[in-house]
Amino acid sequence: MKTTDLRNIMAMAWRFFKTTGQSFSECLKIAWANFKLVAAMRTRIVKFYFRKVDGSIREAWGTLHPDLIPETKGDDRKKNDTVQVYYDTERQEYRCFKKLNLVIA
Repeated sequence: MKTTDLRNIMAMAWRFFKTTGQSFSECLKIAWANFKLVAAMRTRIVKFYFRKVDGSIREAWGTLHPDLIPETKGDDRKKNDTVQVYYDTERQEYRCFKKLNLVIA
């Protein structure tokens, strides 16, 4: 783990804390869960859950492993730090969810 990883985790936790009003420890748990999820998705297909905008829970199977996703054309979209993009292996397309809505098991 790098120092920049810890810095990013703490920054994400503070962002969650400022926007939600939850306790900082809960925000830190969510930030760590997001970090661990991304690390796992970089190596394999991972099953995870997140809360959709309508309040329902969605089960997702996703990956970020370059050998498991198709090549894409360059996209000039602006990066959004509040959402996590992943490749949905069931629907065979890119999806995203709000990092704050990740459900911790």
